[in-house]
Amino acid sequence: MSVKKACKFIGIVVISGMLMAGTGICAEKSYELKFANVSVPTTPQGMAMDKFVEVVQRLSGGKIKVKTFHSGQLGDQKTLPLGCARGSIDMSVTSPAWMADLFDYPQVGVLDTVYLYKDFEHAQRILFGPIGKKFWNDIAAKGGVRVLDAWYLGTRELNTTEKAGPVRTPDDMKTIKLRMPNVEAWLDVGRALGAKPTPLGIGEVYMALKTGTIEAQDNPLTVDDKRKFYEVTKYIILTDHMINFVMPIINEKLWRSMPKEYQVYIKQAMRVARMYNDHMALEQETMLLNKFVTQYGLQVIIPNKEAFRAYSKKFYSQKKFDDRWGKGVYERIQSSE
Repeated sequence: MSVKKACKFIGIVVISGMLMAGTGICAEKSYELKFANVSVPTTPQGMAMDKFVEVVQRLSGGKIKVKTFHSGQLGDQKTLPLGCARGSIDMSVTSPAWMADLFDYPQVGVLDTVYLYKDFEHAQRILFGPIGKKFWNDIAAKGGVRVLDAWYLGTRELNTTEKAGPVRTPDDMKTIKLRMPNVEAWLDVGRALGAKPTPLGIGEVYMALKTGTIEAQDNPLTVDDKRKFYEVTKYIILTDHMINFVMPIINEKLWRSMPKEYQVYIKQAMRVARMYNDHMALEQETMLLNKFVTQYGLQVIIPNKEAFRAYSKKFYSQKKFDDRWGKGVYERIQSSE
């Protein structure tokens, strides 16, 4: 969708919501919600959270007010989704890999795997189509959180220190200490790239790279930029190994207790925020490589991507993944249209 069309759509959504509010169908009850995440407020994801707050308040005529908590103020990648499930936090953002572990639902972890999606559009068809909807309904029943949307975090690339050196094949990863989030599905992402991953929280990555506790990390370029990983690394390796989305979530009991009109407002505001987020993330990714090279002095490496694809395909062919996700699920999603 072009920016012009996206803006037109946003206008229609906002106007339609205001008209609905003007008809008096909205219930009188008001909500004040906490929306917490680990993202830095200047990232596309952080700014999209604030856009959601602005739009949902306008659509609801001020009946839904949301306060955002960025940068892990209320918890980390593990405690925030759990807090949302328990009701101590109303809303948060998480990913399939975390949901697989935290909510004892390993099947959804397949959505956070190496080289699963063909491209951005393929990923959206999976996440918003029948496959995604089944996962989100199951998560609501098993985990107590409702997935509201899927926002593009970015395409993940490898990023190594000067000591680790450049990486071109999975064989180069064998001796490198690669950081991964401390959850099994994410650790498997590191293994699928050829590494023996080191579990570490996102807030610890910068110092760990600086001190040599880890020698590599993987993230979208937008995250590398906002968290200043370019200050403590030397190489960006364009593996394009994961088209990565994160999911805004809300406590399921709270969601079910809301009037239907309020659920409409929240879903509409999420769609606006998604377009805002996705446009910024895609635009920034196209410009950051030049910035990393010309301003920060990083070297860009073009690896043997086919070697990485072949290695990950073999890794995910293990029986334990069929047991975890269902037989052939990874391959079916890869080959689906």
